[in-house]
Amino acid sequence: MNHVMPPPCGAASGPLPPSAPGAPAPGAPTSAPGAPTSAPDGPTPGRPPELLRPAGGITLSRRSPDRSLALNAAVRANLDHLRPWLEWAAEAPTVARTAELTEAGMAAWDAGTDFIYLVGLDAEPGRVIGSFGLHRRIGPGALEIGYWVGTDHVGRGIATTAARALTGAAFALPGIDRVEIHCDPANTASAAVARRLGFRLDRTVDAPVRAPGETGRKQIWIQERPPTP
Repeated sequence: MNHVMPPPCGAASGPLPPSAPGAPAPGAPTSAPGAPTSAPDGPTPGRPPELLRPAGGITLSRRSPDRSLALNAAVRANLDHLRPWLEWAAEAPTVARTAELTEAGMAAWDAGTDFIYLVGLDAEPGRVIGSFGLHRRIGPGALEIGYWVGTDHVGRGIATTAARALTGAAFALPGIDRVEIHCDPANTASAAVARRLGFRLDRTVDAPVRAPGETGRKQIWIQERPPTP
């Protein structure tokens, strides 16, 4: 996963409780699940859609209080899956903490600094299977995708489909010319998502080790806005 949530893939993320691909997601935020991240150069102009319905019966909806219990259950059920890559997965969040982070995430959305989505399937209404986010923390004109997907749904293309939808939503915003996915080189599942979406590996840099599976290096995958015909 990347670091989505807390600060995912993604993150995703991070900003609310978790978000990342089948395997621990790449690009997810590294702070507590759902904790909003800081925006180095101010809010993002415009806001992405609060509901995205890419192909395959997948739904990405803005994180909200009515799904806080389902999100808490998803995070707690996937801690072993998330812990190697996401700092905030070191311990199980309480229901109250998830609710608190949900409120913080909603405020960050309204402020234009973090946009966190919960992922669900039409075939499993009411259940949360992961979290994705667009994060305003990498400088002007850019958003970072963070994400995580629960272990029961890994390998189904969900992370790729959802990240593709978020990439399109990011480029639809005014002033956004670059989308990035950050992940540890050891997190091959996250890197595979970036590669499948046509992101290019721009560089690998030193990074603090904050989770057990991390190596102290970070890959920066980039996709730039296609030129206007």
